[in-house]
Amino acid sequence: MRPLQGMFRPEDFPDLLVGLGAPDDAAVWRLSADQALVVTTDFFTPIVDDAYDYGAIAAANALSDLYAMGARPVLALHVAAVPPDLDIELIQKIFRGSAEKVRQAGAVLAGGHTVQDKEPKVGLVAVGLASPDKLLTKGGARPGDLLVLTKPLGTGVTTTALKRGSADAADVSQAVDWMTRLNAEASALALEHDVRGATDITGYGLLGHGLEIADSAGVRLVIQARAIPMLRGASRYVHAGCVPGGSADNQLYFGPRVRFEPALDEYARVLLFDAQTSGGLLLSVPAAQQQALMTAACSRAIPAWIIGRVEAGEGVDVLDTASSFRPSDDFGCVYLPAP
Repeated sequence: MRPLQGMFRPEDFPDLLVGLGAPDDAAVWRLSADQALVVTTDFFTPIVDDAYDYGAIAAANALSDLYAMGARPVLALHVAAVPPDLDIELIQKIFRGSAEKVRQAGAVLAGGHTVQDKEPKVGLVAVGLASPDKLLTKGGARPGDLLVLTKPLGTGVTTTALKRGSADAADVSQAVDWMTRLNAEASALALEHDVRGATDITGYGLLGHGLEIADSAGVRLVIQARAIPMLRGASRYVHAGCVPGGSADNQLYFGPRVRFEPALDEYARVLLFDAQTSGGLLLSVPAAQQQALMTAACSRAIPAWIIGRVEAGEGVDVLDTASSFRPSDDFGCVYLPAP
């Protein structure tokens, strides 16, 4: 039995719109008919060498949960564990990176709490505001929707290669650029086009979080492997065995519920389970809005890749075919970053 089961029953807290009863990327509390409070927290140990980048990535990762729910960040509290012998200049750089990312999001860093620990751990308690009738949730996907991903995969294998001293500097720089990128534009794009199903791709990888959507919405996701964007060097690192423990755990836990086309090799499958940090949003875009959303994404240079569709059924299917999921030939364009 789950230790908290029955303790906070939804019927006892009618203003708790999203909580333990239907777990999602953040908790949601209704303040009024047209406003809801969205709250989340996240923190982790260093994944890059640069202190400033570490702080910025940690903040962007925590704020991502708000964007995945369709919320606008307004307030954050810093959460940190710091070794007592860590150079004060490094601590300052970490905090500066985190604070400036919060400011970039249009929110305010209003305080926090720090403790001593053997290994650094940094993150945020992040608070946002959203419209109760425009929330993005994992359960909002519907058959006929198109699946759109807004950041490439591969941060897990790239940062693992960095830890092992075998990562190319240009590959690390690319990964940091994506991890520090806020999901603000992608979230706004989703809200503008009546998207209701979404999540962000983090520790469970694309397929783990895809299964969360499938389970919550009672649908089946069909994903085209060849359409999924990957960081430069990601395939090379997985071939070299630079696979984080979290990715291996994802494959072990979620793998039995994913149906792969036999032609898809094991290395490609591992990348689809790659544990991400500050990954993109996975949007379930309604059929009536697909062309408009992709056209808007292209015109505003918002990253957006069409990677699959939502169907009736359950679980996740991964195809290795080159077929397209676009509903017509005149569909706008798919954003591709410079190589």
